[in-house]
Amino acid sequence: MNSQPAAGGGRWVTVDPARLGRWIEGFADRHGPPVVAGHEHGLTLTAPDGATAELHAPPGAPVAADLETFVTEAVVARRIGLLLARKGAVAIGVAEGERLPLHKVDTRYVQGRTAAGGWSQQRFARRRDNQAKAALADAVEIAVRLLLPQADRLDAVVGGGDRRAVDSILADRRLAPLAALRAGRLLDVPEPRHAVLLAAAVAARAVRILVREPQADG
Repeated sequence: MNSQPAAGGGRWVTVDPARLGRWIEGFADRHGPPVVAGHEHGLTLTAPDGATAELHAPPGAPVAADLETFVTEAVVARRIGLLLARKGAVAIGVAEGERLPLHKVDTRYVQGRTAAGGWSQQRFARRRDNQAKAALADAVEIAVRLLLPQADRLDAVVGGGDRRAVDSILADRRLAPLAALRAGRLLDVPEPRHAVLLAAAVAARAVRILVREPQADG
């Protein structure tokens, strides 16, 4: 489980589906038995002391109407397409639970920024831009070969890394079936490697919870 501040207040907590039941029990122990209500992406728990926990269903899971069903659906091992991209690196795979039966990692050199000025800087910028475009084109072709044939068997597609790179890859018209399955979350990952892709398979299944503590009096 990890936690980070949320824009607008509160904090995002990421919980492994297998630990979700215990997390909910802990929330109730700390704040009192909550009232459960549905929202667009999952369920909201509102405790007697004013604390709230907004549970977001993992990618591919249906939005459940009650807490027991939510927890049951969260632990189901779904087939998730993974598309991680950052700079010249891309990692693409199909996760079944935490397994990766299909995967491909590719790295293409993209030059870093230069401090030089004038004509030299412009030349390096053009070269870097061409290298980045070539890397994205390679990533699109990998997605077409590896993920697209699996589209009708995927529950969701989860992106990670650089949002603009992921957006650019999925903007290819051939990948429209994958874009239609794209989940709202974007995984925060370092430069894609095989180990990063394995970790992403775990992270993609996690339940994200927006926790807001009760307001202090006075």
